[in-house]
Amino acid sequence: MVLSPSPSLSIPNSSLLPHHLCFRKQARSMLNHKKCRIHGKLQGIACATSTPTSQNGFCRRDLVLFGLSSSLSIMLPSLDSLAEEELKMTSLVDDVNSYSYLYPVELPSKKFLFKWVESRKPERYSSAAPLSPDARLRIVSERVDIIDNLIISVSIGPPNSQFIKTTDKKTWTAKDVADSVLSDKSALRVTSSQRMAESSVLDAHSSEIDGEPYWYYEYLVRKSPTKTAQESNLFRHYVASTAERDGYLYSLNASTLSRQWNKMGPFLEKTVASFRLIPPTENYVPPYKDPWRFW
Repeated sequence: MVLSPSPSLSIPNSSLLPHHLCFRKQARSMLNHKKCRIHGKLQGIACATSTPTSQNGFCRRDLVLFGLSSSLSIMLPSLDSLAEEELKMTSLVDDVNSYSYLYPVELPSKKFLFKWVESRKPERYSSAAPLSPDARLRIVSERVDIIDNLIISVSIGPPNSQFIKTTDKKTWTAKDVADSVLSDKSALRVTSSQRMAESSVLDAHSSEIDGEPYWYYEYLVRKSPTKTAQESNLFRHYVASTAERDGYLYSLNASTLSRQWNKMGPFLEKTVASFRLIPPTENYVPPYKDPWRFW
């Protein structure tokens, strides 16, 4: 873009020569001293348009660049905030067990799509797949992204009296709830203490939502070694949320491989934070109704 000259600068060409000579002398002086003097609050930069100098032009350029960079830093969001805004999530509502949560489906700016497959459709507790031989804890729904090695599942089961010794859930700690759920979470025919040895709780805390306590915990589960990963380095990294209703614990677990946690963990944490028990409808089937009915 070419800017038209200011009327105040429209002077005869013959008068420009002395000024050009003056410009050269001032430019050499500026380079020798390597400084640009600014008087007061940028008053030294402001000068009469009829007698511009290269020194003033240099400072103006810096001032313009500074102003542009400041404006861009205000107008453009940081990468972290952009990552939070761009994540698209969709809702799952299970009317049979009366809960809901959000799960990630797309990162538009990176043209990344999650490849979820519903491996277990929502079903009643009595017909759900057990997680342990005693069939106390059962998976009532599950979705898997095989390509990115992600799993989101919801399980229901009664509290383990070894860790939760009272019916007053206001007194339950997040660590006790985590231990209760993890003690029943194993397909192996082993004791509760052996099942817990497979897991390592990293963090546990609670929060009250709509007057009801929700317990949150983060844990690692050791997986079987493979040819490419040594046993001490192969873990699944989990985040979970648990709530209680009708004497049963409803737990959402989200996980990925430990080496992918920095990339996928923040998305799974959003899913866990969105987990809610919702008001029952006429389709709700409480876990205690026909608990051994498998059809």
